[in-house]
Amino acid sequence: MQEERLKILFQYLEEEPNEPFNIYAIAMEYINNDVQKAKFYLDRLLTEHPDYVPTYYHAAVVYVDLEDFTNAESIYQLGIEKAHQQQSIKAFDELKRAYQMFLDEME
Repeated sequence: MQEERLKILFQYLEEEPNEPFNIYAIAMEYINNDVQKAKFYLDRLLTEHPDYVPTYYHAAVVYVDLEDFTNAESIYQLGIEKAHQQQSIKAFDELKRAYQMFLDEME
């Protein structure tokens, strides 16, 4: 099932290479099965579409999973800033809560 969804998502990405949701959807397909591939697509989003706020939560989680805590913290902080700038209250609150849980776990 995942292979078929990925095939469709890659087709969407080919048709609309500048649509961040297409990249995000591919990353989400990989996130539970291949963290390195998920990281690749999330990093691409962070670079090519830094204002796409949904990226930040998942990217930070991937970096935590990979035990790259310095980058995870930076991603949380930047995501909180972007969500605040865009007045995305729900994303802002979710990122702040996740960041606080991250900080609590780091203590």
